[in-house]
Amino acid sequence: MAKRCEVCGKGPQVGNAVSHSHVLNKRRWLPNLQSVRANVNGTVKRMRVCTKCLKSGKVQRAV
Repeated sequence: MAKRCEVCGKGPQVGNAVSHSHVLNKRRWLPNLQSVRANVNGTVKRMRVCTKCLKSGKVQRAV
């Protein structure tokens, strides 16, 4: 399953983990995705949505 928000499209970001001795190792930052049941055009659909979209009200959760 893709690690991407279905609303805003936020996905993994890459960069370096920097140790105390400044040795660089590649690492990934993953978005905080939650599986929610949401109302989409009057129907209930299961989506993977980041928490920023949930908190900002971009997704209407199903009851």
